[in-house]
Amino acid sequence: MTIDPTMLARVQFASNITFHILFPTISIALGWMLLFFKLRHGRTGDAKWMEAYQFWVKIFALTFALGVVSGITMSFQFGTNWPGFMETVGNIAGPLLAYEVLTAFFLEATFLGIMLFGAQRVSNRAHTLATFLVAAGTTLSAFWIIALNSWMHTPAGFEMVDGRAHATDWLAILFNPSMPYRLVHMLLASGLTVSFLVAGISAYRWLRGDRAPSVAAALRTGVAVAALLIPLQIFVGDMHGLNTLAHQPAKIAAIEGIWQTERGAPLLLFALPDEQEKANRYAIGVPGMASLILKHDIAGELQGLEAFGDKRPPVAPLFWGFRVMVGTGLLMLVASWLCVWQLRRKGEPSRWMARALVAMSFSGWVATVAGWYVTEIGRQPYLVYGVLTTAQAVAPVPAAMVASTLAMYLALYAALTLAYVTVLFHLARKAGHAARGDARPVHRLHPQPIQASGEQHA
Repeated sequence: MTIDPTMLARVQFASNITFHILFPTISIALGWMLLFFKLRHGRTGDAKWMEAYQFWVKIFALTFALGVVSGITMSFQFGTNWPGFMETVGNIAGPLLAYEVLTAFFLEATFLGIMLFGAQRVSNRAHTLATFLVAAGTTLSAFWIIALNSWMHTPAGFEMVDGRAHATDWLAILFNPSMPYRLVHMLLASGLTVSFLVAGISAYRWLRGDRAPSVAAALRTGVAVAALLIPLQIFVGDMHGLNTLAHQPAKIAAIEGIWQTERGAPLLLFALPDEQEKANRYAIGVPGMASLILKHDIAGELQGLEAFGDKRPPVAPLFWGFRVMVGTGLLMLVASWLCVWQLRRKGEPSRWMARALVAMSFSGWVATVAGWYVTEIGRQPYLVYGVLTTAQAVAPVPAAMVASTLAMYLALYAALTLAYVTVLFHLARKAGHAARGDARPVHRLHPQPIQASGEQHA
């Protein structure tokens, strides 16, 4: 059986970016969560906020390290597997990647040491400032990367000269048509990922008998932030979808499983897209709902995949990836609102609710990866939409060589992901043992003061 080296190269880059995106998705929002803990401690003087900071800053450090090393590995592949990318659009991609390093990464690296090790060595104000600058650096890094990625989807502000892209308007490049939607969508995804991670790990500690005030504070913060962000994400996601319809209609047709151009297209809840027959099997849908959502007209016309010939993405990955993302988001909505209701009514979650939060600790990863696959696979067959195809950019590397390195990548990434998750729960158990050794019993998550061991805890 002959294996397509281009497909192997795509799978290899996908495995790299899948592993890499897990960690910036956490570090971007976790930096701001740490700043919140620090500011709350500074304002209230309550030790629980500093205890929460000290626990989660360890996880931030581990996450940041893995994000850096996985990003370096990913960047190598621009030269090894995709030389046509930099050869064609390097005049635009190169400066954007350089700006990310010179501004965001250097900012993070400069103040990370103070944030991690300076709490007892610098003033509280300086330590808080360092935390702010690291958090700002992670967000600035996301800005540059999303600007480049968005430009690859909706290129603007350039001209082609002798087969190479040259910038004509850097503001148009940075703020290309899809960039604002994609950036906000990604930042909210990061916030939701961290919210459920913080809530899930805190619920794990709570189930193991660790009722320290810092655990209660982190759990309440996690579910409250999630409950606020998920409706915003649904709204922004809808706007992002409308923007995608305007600029990449083939992607929307694949997401909705629309093969022929039609009016009153149904919203398919379930179907098995058949690429050979160009039809959906066992389709279950709501008549007219896709047209209503995308065109705000129940009889609105939506282009089908037939209109794009061979310049269209594969259907099944987009169709199912989108539904995994949306389904996970709806589950987040139900879980966060239900937990907030329980905390307000009873002061603590039920055991089944706590177990549900633990199970959803990494639900943000699921939604983010599914959404990222929809975004990136939906751009096919282009690497830069309408400018550079995947086939034009790939390197002439033998399939056997790509397959061997792909196998090594997959084995390494699986091991590192398992190790990361294991370490997180190990830190949670270790913190629980230390808290129980302090003999500070706190049995509920309500905010009113409780006297224990001569101290007042909230």
